[in-house]
Amino acid sequence: MKSDLLAGASAIVTGGESGIGAACVAALVAAGARVAMTYHSDQVAAEAIVQASGGSTNALAVQADVADEAEVEALFAAAEQAFGPVTLLVNSAGLNMSGIKLAEMELAQFDRVVKTDLYGPFLTCRRFVRPLVAAGKRGRIVNISSIHERAPRAGGVDYDAAKGGLAQLTATLALELAPQGIAVNGVAPGMILTPMNERALVDAAYRQQSEAHIPWGRAGRAEEVADLVVYLLSPAADYITGTTVTIDGALSLVIAQGA
Repeated sequence: MKSDLLAGASAIVTGGESGIGAACVAALVAAGARVAMTYHSDQVAAEAIVQASGGSTNALAVQADVADEAEVEALFAAAEQAFGPVTLLVNSAGLNMSGIKLAEMELAQFDRVVKTDLYGPFLTCRRFVRPLVAAGKRGRIVNISSIHERAPRAGGVDYDAAKGGLAQLTATLALELAPQGIAVNGVAPGMILTPMNERALVDAAYRQQSEAHIPWGRAGRAEEVADLVVYLLSPAADYITGTTVTIDGALSLVIAQGA
C-alpha cells in the first residue's frame, strides 16, 4: 500500500535480495523512501527487486559483504551519492543456524555466522551514525534479530550467540544515541516463510508440524515483518527506542507447557 510515511527519506537495507530484507525494501519504497539495498551473490534477484521498486529513481542494489569494513564504506558512499544522507538503516542480512553442536563445530563456521549476523550490524551501525552525529541529525535503525536471541536451540550456538549479541548491541546503541535523537530498535521474528525456512516452503507436512507449535496457528509472512519495520522507522514511533519487538504468533511464550 502506497503512503507518505517515510516520504523523502533515504534508507539502507542489508540483505535485500530475498526474504525479510526484500519485503523491507518493497515496504520502504511504498512508504516513500529511496532505498539502497545490499545483496551477497544473487544479482539477478537484486536487480529484479530494484525494477519492482520503480527502478533507479527509488532503489539501488549494491553487492556487499556486511562483515567487510571496506565494502560497508563503499555501500554507504554509493547510497549517499545516489540518494543523499542516509537517515534510516535496516540490518536484515544474516545467516541461519548450522545445526552443528559445539563439540563438532569448526571455528570457521562459528566465525562465519557471527561475522555476518553481529559484526555486520556493528559495522553498518557505526558507519550510519558517524555522519549523523557529526551533523547533529536524527535517524532510526532497526536490527532484524530472532526470537532465538533469547530462546536457544541445540545446534544453534553460532546463530543464537550472534543474535544474543545483536540484542545487546541494539540496547547499548539506543542508550548511546538517544541524546542525538537516533533511535535503535530490534525486531525478533519467529517462524517466517522465507528462503531461510526453505523446508517449510516446500514440505507441507513439515510446515504443518511446525505450525502446530505456534499458538496463533500459522507461520508469519515477510510482509508482516516489513510493515512492523516501517512503523519503527517512521515518525509515529518517535518515542520507541531500545526495545526489541517480537513478531512470532506467541511461539516464544510456549515454555514449560505440558509437563
